[in-house]
This record gives sequence, C-alpha cells and structure tokens, in this order.
Amino acid sequence: MRTELAPGPWLRLSALVAAGGTLLAVVSGAENLGTAHRLLAALVAPPLAALIVSAWYAHRRLVPAALAASALFAGAAAVPAPHAHSGLAAFALAALVIVVAESFRGERVPWGSWRDYVMLTKPRIMSLLLVTGFCGMIAGARGWPGTGLAVAAMSGLALACGGASALNHVLDRDIDPLMGKRTRSRPVASGRVAPSRALEFGLALSAFSFVLLASTVNVLTAVLALVGNLFYVLVYTRWLKRSTPQNIVIGGAAGAVPPLVGWAAATGHVGFAALLLFAIVFVWTPPHFWALALLIKDSYANARVPMLPVVRGERTTARQIVLYSLVLVGATLLPWGWGGAGPLYVVCALALGAVFVWLAERLRRDTTPRRATLLFHYSLLYLALLFAALAVDAVIG
Repeated sequence: MRTELAPGPWLRLSALVAAGGTLLAVVSGAENLGTAHRLLAALVAPPLAALIVSAWYAHRRLVPAALAASALFAGAAAVPAPHAHSGLAAFALAALVIVVAESFRGERVPWGSWRDYVMLTKPRIMSLLLVTGFCGMIAGARGWPGTGLAVAAMSGLALACGGASALNHVLDRDIDPLMGKRTRSRPVASGRVAPSRALEFGLALSAFSFVLLASTVNVLTAVLALVGNLFYVLVYTRWLKRSTPQNIVIGGAAGAVPPLVGWAAATGHVGFAALLLFAIVFVWTPPHFWALALLIKDSYANARVPMLPVVRGERTTARQIVLYSLVLVGATLLPWGWGGAGPLYVVCALALGAVFVWLAERLRRDTTPRRATLLFHYSLLYLALLFAALAVDAVIG
C-alpha cells in the first residue's frame, strides 16, 4: 500500500498561522475588541487561501477540512448574531486544528536546500524592486519615513516579490529546461525542489506578506503588494508571456507596483505623484527586457515564447527599444513637471537618460550581442540611480 507524502513545512506553517489567527479572532470577539477583532479576522483570509490552494494541488485529503473552515469562517463574518457568530468561528477553528494535525501525517521527504529556496525568490530581481519601493517610500514621505515603518514595509514587499517569483518557477517549469543553462538549472526545473513544495513556499510568502503589511503598515499597502504579486503570476506568467509579443509591455505593470507600495506605506494613499513613478518603471521595462530578449532570442524561440525579437526580428526590436527609451526620458521629467522633484533629480534624470538613449541608438545601428548586453546591464544601473536621485532630492528638498 502506497504511503501518502506529508505536506511540506510551508503548508504546515500556513495552516498554523491560519489556526492561530482564527484563535485570536475568536478570543478578540469574545472580549468585544471591535476594530482589533475585525482586523484579526481579515488577516486569517490570506493564509487560509494559501492553505486551500496548496492542499488542492498536492494534498487533497486536507481539502474538505480546509474548505469547511473557510465556509464556517465566512459564515461567521456574515452572521451578526453574537452566539451564531461565535459558534461558527469556533467550528472554523476546530476544522483548522484538524488540518494542522493532518498536515503532520504522511511520509516525510527532504524539502530541499535552503539555497534553492533563496533562488526561488530571485534575489537579484527582488533587490531592484526593493530599491524602487524604498525610494518611492522616501519620496512619498519627503524624507526618512521612520526605521520601523521602513523595515516593515520593505520586509512585506520582499515577501510579496519572493512569493511571486517562486510561483513563477512553478508555472514556468515546463519551458525552463528548453531555454538553456540560464534557466535549466533552476530549482524546480532541475527537480531539486518539487513543484508542490515551491507552490507551498510561494503561496506562504504571498500570504504572510499581506498579513505583515496589513497589520504593521496599512491595508492599502498590503493590497497593492498583493495586486502586483497576482498580476505577475496570473496575468503575465500564466497568460501574456506565452500568448503575445506585447507580453512584457503589459506585464511590466507588475514590476512597476513597488514604488506605489512604498508611497502608500509612507502616506496611506496613492496620488498622482505616485502614479508618475509607476509610469517610469512601466515605460522602462520594455527596453530593459527586450535588450535581454535579444541576447537569448534562440532560447525563447526554442520554448515557443513569443518575445518581440522572436516574432518581429532583431531590427524591429532595436527600433522599439529606441522609441521606448525616448518616451522613458520624457516620463522621468514628469515628477519635476508636477512639482514633486527638484533640480538635482532633473539633472540626474537627463544625464542618465542621455546615456540610455545613446546606448539604445548604438544598438539600433549595430544590433550585436555585445551592445545588447551593455544596454541591459546599464538599464539595471539606470533605474537604481534614477530612483536614488529621486530619494536624495526628496530628502534635501
């Protein structure tokens, strides 16, 4: 008789957090804590959702109890009568206790190296997202936002980015082996981490991001981070990437969310000035990514991913890079035109943009791997320096 495998540590952690949150919600409701009770109840939803999806994918025996807990918890939220409300919440807690107990049953298997889990979060990509988020936070606060707030906001943003990247590994595990050494050795594609474990990990990070940001920063920040996460995973990775050469143009919206997260963390709202920062990253993404796509065009073609160089050719892609680079320079001047940035930022934006356009034009004239590589690496430095200049300008201005 085949022994069923036990869930991984990330699913068990999601179950424990959901059960613990439900217990706190029951206690706070019994004590009539009002707003605190409602917040605690709301914070149960993300880990509960992560638990259900993880269980549905790989551990179906947990699904009935998890769905029952979800239905009972939703019923408690919908029923205002005190006794019925408390009773349904208590039954939801009991169902989650069953899930926690069941999650420790089964044959244990190695969950993989910690290095592989770090790789799942794509730390190099995350670092740039955190830079734009952090600088957006400083710009929104017009100075230092406070150490505690900065640590909480950036930790929550890091969890959201890492969770989205891990889920990207799961969804792309079929094409990663086809795209050469760059992706063939990724943890899921190479088989070092099972897809179910990576899924549990990505969902847990995404859920904990929402819990952390909503409880320590504000709900708007948590919602924005979650929206960016879901857009990257479901809209870009699951849909656009394999269906249209405009995938990165539209999908770039996901990478443009971190400045909004930082701004919302500092101010509690998202105004027009924050949307200008979003627009800068949104316009920067296509020329940045197309430079990379030129370098690995054959890999995308082999995996049948319709990136622009594959579908339209290198010359068209190079011309599009120049066009977007010119639009990018104009977009970087919008914060100054709106009155949200000073002379230091303008000088840096123009200088950095001039180099960007120059490199793009050189690539258009001679579309070689060397020039594509130079533009790609410069684009990373460009965005970091641009947002750093914005942050410094906000501090001294």
